[in-house]
Order: sequence, then C-alpha cells, then structure tokens
Amino acid sequence: MTAFLRAPLYELAIAIFLAILIALGAAAPASAAKIDDQFRAWLQNDLWPQAKAKGISRKTFDAAFDGIKPNLKLPDLVKPGEKATTPQKQHQAEFGSPGAYFAEKTIGAVAAGGRAREATSARTLAAVEKRYGVPGEVLLAIWGRETGFGAAKMPYDAFEVLGTKAFMSTKKDFFRTELLAALEIVERGLAPVGAMKSSWAGALGQPQFMPTSFLKHAVDFDGDGRADIWNSTPDVLASIANYLVHYGWVRGRGWGFEVTVPEAVSCSLEGPDQGKKISEWAAMGIKRVGGKPFPASELKAVGFLLMPAGRSGPAFIATPNFYVLKEYNTSDLYALFIGHGADRIAHGDSNFAGSWGAVGGLYRSDIAALQRALEAKGYDVGSADGLPGFKTRRSIGKWQTKNGRAATCFPDAGLVTALK
Repeated sequence: MTAFLRAPLYELAIAIFLAILIALGAAAPASAAKIDDQFRAWLQNDLWPQAKAKGISRKTFDAAFDGIKPNLKLPDLVKPGEKATTPQKQHQAEFGSPGAYFAEKTIGAVAAGGRAREATSARTLAAVEKRYGVPGEVLLAIWGRETGFGAAKMPYDAFEVLGTKAFMSTKKDFFRTELLAALEIVERGLAPVGAMKSSWAGALGQPQFMPTSFLKHAVDFDGDGRADIWNSTPDVLASIANYLVHYGWVRGRGWGFEVTVPEAVSCSLEGPDQGKKISEWAAMGIKRVGGKPFPASELKAVGFLLMPAGRSGPAFIATPNFYVLKEYNTSDLYALFIGHGADRIAHGDSNFAGSWGAVGGLYRSDIAALQRALEAKGYDVGSADGLPGFKTRRSIGKWQTKNGRAATCFPDAGLVTALK
C-alpha cells in the first residue's frame, strides 16, 4: 500500500516541477514580448510625431521599422522600468602599456593595405587631395583602421540598432538624434532602407559615419548622383576628407613628429592648450628623432607636446591636424595610430624610435579614484572617467613635481596608493 501511494505522489511532484519549468520558460519570452510591445508603442506615440514634424513620410517611417524589434544583445541598454547601474568593481585590468594599441599585426596590415590601394586608387587619391588638401595616406589609414578598407561587413540593420538605443540605451537623446537623421537619409533618397547597414553602434558604411555625420559630410565624388559610402571607393575617400576639412584640417601640414624630450622639459607641458612655436620647443632642447631637423616651414608654426604614456613611451610634437584626427575618434592613441599609419604608408615600415614602457595594469576604477583624489586637491583632470587623458597625465606630473617625485605623467599603482 505504501509503495502504491508513493508512486502517484512522485508523479505529482514531477508534474508540478515540469509545470514550473514551463512557466519559467514562458516568462522570458513574455518579458521580451512586453518590451517589443512597448517599443512599438514608443515608435507610434513618441517617435512618429517628431519624425513627421521633421518631414519624414509615413511610407519611409513604416519601411524603416518593418519587422524591427529591439536587439537586447546590444551593450549599454536599460530595460524599461530599470535604472542604469554602474559596476562597483572592475574585474579586469583595462590599461596595459598604450603600446599594445600599436600591435604590429594591426598597424602592419593598415600600412600594407594602404600601400596596395595607394597604387590602385592613385588617380582618385590625387583628385581628392587636390580638392580637399588632405594627404591620401591619411585617408587610407583611416579607411584601413575603420573597416579594413571595406572588408569588414556591417552586419546590423541601422534602424534596429538606432531604434533600440534611442528607446532604451544609456544615451537615449544622442541615439534619438541619430535615428531621426537615419530616417532623413532615406526620406531624401540618399540611401534606400535596405542599404542602411551599420555597426553595433549604428555607424554607417566604410568610413563609419554616424547618420548626422553622413548628412553633413558624405560626398558624391564618383558623379553617379548619390553619396555611396557603402560601395564607392571615391565617395568613401572624399567623404573622409570632407569630414576632416570640416573640422579644420590645415592644407600643407602633417600631423606631427616623433621627438626626444630632455629631462629638463616637464611632461606636464603636454596638451593642445599649451602650444608653442616649434622653434621654441626646439630651443628647449626637443629634437626630432633620427637627427632630422624640423622642416623650415614648420618652425614658426605652433606645435603641441604629446606624451601619451608620459615618460614611459615615445614623445611627439603634434600639429593642429593631430587634433583634427581626434575629431574622428576622441582617443589620443587613435589619432596617433592614424598619423603613424599614414607615415608608414608614405615612407615604408618603421616603428617608433621610442619604446613603450611596462606601464598600466590598473583597473579603470583605480584610475577614476586617482582622478577624484587629484580633483580634490585642485587639479584639473578633465573628468574622473577612468581614462588617462592629457589633463590627467599632466596633473599627475604637476602633483609629482610638487611632492618631490620624478614626474612621469602616467598613472601607476604606487600613485593610486599615494593619493588615497
């Protein structure tokens, strides 16, 4: 009798367990389905009235979002009803030596690919440089860095990415502006809905323009009636050049020079707000590497000290064009990669003369703590974002000098401890 009773109870337990699993399994899709419904409501009740006011037709709007659902796998999303959270602890060291950014595998591929295309696209490059004044090797370096000269495929639907991020990202307003610009691209017939392929961040085509940049800078250079940054090499190169010119590229000047900086010259003199005539830097003992003199045409022009790893890496005198390159990507290392890549395309493979020291190994949260400590002492670090930009680097140097330390102008574990 006991065994007889136990069997039904066991079966009942199994049935209840299976029912729970089924319920839990149904809950996840229901949650996603709810977000889908909220997204569709947001499109119709929130985004559509603004798009309509900006001249977007219902036909364009419906075509852009036909079958589109939020992509919950994208980064930096905040689901409806949730609050954005900041990780309390960084578990991986985010900053090794900045030299890792210049891995030979990466920059060598850009240099070799650039030289190959310098030959095959010589007429186009010459025509673009004549019109815009930007050297072809700079355009090639950007093209190579951004999408491997167009080899990198754009796997995302731009309206899926931008729609998702405008609806539920940590930067809704930014992506809403970009989403409306993407709709304008289609409305104006500049690209069909099917061509609007992007990166995971919503950047379009081979130059990786955000939609607002496309509207401002994309160029029809091949004369076929539309700016095609997905398929036309002339349009891609001219659009990149037009972008740089918009941000102030100075015709006839390069991006900068690698230099040696004597110990008597403080690394805290770095930054685009501390420029001097290149002749003045030279008078302070700063010299081009390899014994080359600065070009005579540059001596009266302004240059800026750049030391992206402080005393633990190569140093440079940058021209204003370096900071134009930073408009493409706000990283010092990105702009330096483009400048160095362009030099290698033009003059052959040659690494920096200076070596990158074994610095880094810190958590981003450690650097942010260091920045907050410097701010509390009255130093301008830019922002306590965990990124060691030039304001943070030179503030470190100033604090070190004030406290009787050798100025290195780069964060390390000892500094983090000393400034706590």
